[in-house]
Amino acid sequence: MSEAVRVVGGGPAGVEAAWQIARAGVRAILCEMRPQKMTPAHKTGHLAELVCSNSLRAIALENAVGLLKEEMARLGSLVIEAAHSACVPAGGALAVDRDEFCSSVESRLASHPLIELRREEITSIEPGVVTIAACGPLASDEFAASLERLCGMQRLHYYDAASPIVASESLDRSRVFEASRYGKGAGPDYLNIPLDRDTYLEFVSGLIGGEKHQPHGFEKDQAAGKVTYFEGCLPIEEMARRGVDTLRFGPLKPVGIVDPHTGVRPYAVVQLRRENAAGTAYNLVGFQTRLSWPAQKEVFAKLPGLQNAEWIRLGVMHRNTFVDSPKVLADDLSLRVAPDVFLAGQITGSEGYVEAAATGIVAGVNAARRARGDDRRFVPPAQTALGSLLAYLRDSTSDDFQPQNVSFAYMAPLDGAVRDKRLRRRKMADRALAIMDGLAADLELDRTERSSRDVMPAGL
Repeated sequence: MSEAVRVVGGGPAGVEAAWQIARAGVRAILCEMRPQKMTPAHKTGHLAELVCSNSLRAIALENAVGLLKEEMARLGSLVIEAAHSACVPAGGALAVDRDEFCSSVESRLASHPLIELRREEITSIEPGVVTIAACGPLASDEFAASLERLCGMQRLHYYDAASPIVASESLDRSRVFEASRYGKGAGPDYLNIPLDRDTYLEFVSGLIGGEKHQPHGFEKDQAAGKVTYFEGCLPIEEMARRGVDTLRFGPLKPVGIVDPHTGVRPYAVVQLRRENAAGTAYNLVGFQTRLSWPAQKEVFAKLPGLQNAEWIRLGVMHRNTFVDSPKVLADDLSLRVAPDVFLAGQITGSEGYVEAAATGIVAGVNAARRARGDDRRFVPPAQTALGSLLAYLRDSTSDDFQPQNVSFAYMAPLDGAVRDKRLRRRKMADRALAIMDGLAADLELDRTERSSRDVMPAGL
């Protein structure tokens, strides 16, 4: 007879954890406070809402996140399956129609007999109940305080940002052209706004001088007295402030793009990625910002083709919360001081939708095993992308732990040296997937053996 596992939070990590728990033959109680209680970042009450970009980033196996997605798919990931069913053209990336993605996730969860969805706020961690805290970047104050007391240290926080979305019909198509960088993807998946030098410099100046949203007191690093950003997701005006050419070597880099009107590479280029399957909305790639809404309208309207832009959503800033994982988490994502409590998602310091869902797999499998008294731990080795992500969360080299995306840097090196980076990464990917196939087979055998067993009736 298996105990139920409580999952707090219905974001990508929480839904993935609940799915993995149920597949292991254990009942999952998924608790989500939205829409009864919203956060400053969420817009809907949908499960697995993507609050920032609609992109799950690169597909190629030579890219660490592309490899991670493939590993997750082989482990039976609900999030990756839903993403593929709701994908929109995005060149070499996997991007989704947000509504279709959420609908796919919700329908699969609703149809599973071992998953119960409760729309309620959880304010504390209940002793004796196996729990996964997948409360995302904006945990409620009460629940965050409960977790903070349990960890025995002050929580950390940083800042993330969401890019603006523009209505497709409001764009001046004579000023933009369709193309993917280096021609990647199934076709010209992006709209591109070419900038000459003068237009680019005027844009940079506008970003730096534009009015900024003033953060609330709780959104500042109390020790430093200023906003702390995650380096992998800087506001575009912060990048502009760091140097006049920073954007040209970042989200506005023109490499791999040729303007068909001139036959040459632009000085800089703004890329717009399709936001939905219908192509009626596009988001400005890399334009996460904390400029005030009037400032955004003024500065962005100076870009060619956006003079009459209809903004479906303007950029926003929000707080993210995470723990000092190397100090508080065991290798199976349980708390060292409370082995029945697991963490998953951005609260672990795993940055990004894909990484969040990946930790949901690990926490879900391990929590299910804990609930049924199984001492085995599911901890993929560092030869895999998922294992390398876990390795980063255990890395205590630095005293200043910060969120990070999955990276080949934390993957175990090959036995022999391979100088060509693409070939080296491909070999690492082949090795990782061979290992993951073995782990997936073991999990599937475990699921099959338990599929006919009874589970605890409803109620905790």
